Amino acid sequence: MSEADKRAAPAGPLDGIRVLDLTAVVLGPLATQVLGDFGADVIKVEGPEGDLMRANGVSQHAGMSSIYLALNRNKRSVVLDLKTAEGAAALRGLIAGADVLVHNMRVAAIERLGFGYAEVARINPRIVYCMATGFGQDGPHRDKPAFDDIIQAGCGLVALGSAGGERPQYVPSLLADKTTGLALANAVLAALLYRERHGVGQMVEVPMLETMTAFVMTEHLGGLTFDPPPAGAGYARLLQGGRRPAPTRDGWICALPYTERHWQAFFRAVGRDDLAERYDVADRAQRNANIRALYGHLAELTPARTTVEWMQLFESLDIPATPIYGLDALVEHPHLRAVGLFQQTQHPTEGTVRELRPAARFSATPLSLRRHAPALGEHTEEVLRELPRAPDPRQSR
Repeated sequence: MSEADKRAAPAGPLDGIRVLDLTAVVLGPLATQVLGDFGADVIKVEGPEGDLMRANGVSQHAGMSSIYLALNRNKRSVVLDLKTAEGAAALRGLIAGADVLVHNMRVAAIERLGFGYAEVARINPRIVYCMATGFGQDGPHRDKPAFDDIIQAGCGLVALGSAGGERPQYVPSLLADKTTGLALANAVLAALLYRERHGVGQMVEVPMLETMTAFVMTEHLGGLTFDPPPAGAGYARLLQGGRRPAPTRDGWICALPYTERHWQAFFRAVGRDDLAERYDVADRAQRNANIRALYGHLAELTPARTTVEWMQLFESLDIPATPIYGLDALVEHPHLRAVGLFQQTQHPTEGTVRELRPAARFSATPLSLRRHAPALGEHTEEVLRELPRAPDPRQSR
């Protein structure tokens, strides 16, 4: 590791695991960053043009965008042109010493390059070969292109947002990419544990559509759970609305009186015990049936006080509540500041940058920001020098 790369000594619970990262954009890089944060040596293999996400977001210098920086810490970048004999040979050398290979190419494309599972397993039978696909390879959509927007629409997420008659819209977050990325990291960890116990590598597929459909339908399978269905799909409490942010004298607040005790305490504090009796908040079924009316009354009452005043009251009543934080305000969130989620670090080309540390905490193997997000090909020579040298035939004579 170069002096510029050194940040902190702790390596994490995956110290000693080597991951070949052939992913790009968001889904795959998020997954491999989790593995890197956990201590794995992640080698990001990029083509000569680099990861497309190097150009997306806010940039000070070409190839080092804000989104790229957020997804590629704790990795080393190696540039290989896999369409050339030299690049393919170098990757085969890296495969021989790797524990994991992750890619999010279309299966036909990576097989054309000569790095489908069968070929990779021939080089290294113990490898965990994990591929993120748009659609499971057993289905008719297996060869279709997939992006976050397409999967949001295909898994029911966009329809949920328009259930009240609103115009369909995408969630303004790369939710499908990021959720599937976390599932991909989990799958790699499970396969590594199996190999540790049984000595066997394997191929793992994590398809976006199936992953996100399962994610959405966990609470929304509803009546389709049973055969014959007594009702349609959907969790009525969410689809019918009710809970919503409430206006205050100077802004907005999210408050969630959840239990009988919460509602009774709230109405007592604002002098409206009559509402607790009217809606019989002691009966959970009645509370659920009247949820829209209850939150309607809450929203009628909240403009009487400021957000700070409401926060003080809700905290005194132990009712869950929070102000609404804009994106720019999150860096000043009192809890996030106290736990140091946002950290200022020094990047060799970008200067002072703000990063989010790994959120998980390990007592015996603490996580750290060990490496800055690399420039394109920053570690090519370093990594290729680590490959075992072929024996010199002249020395065997």
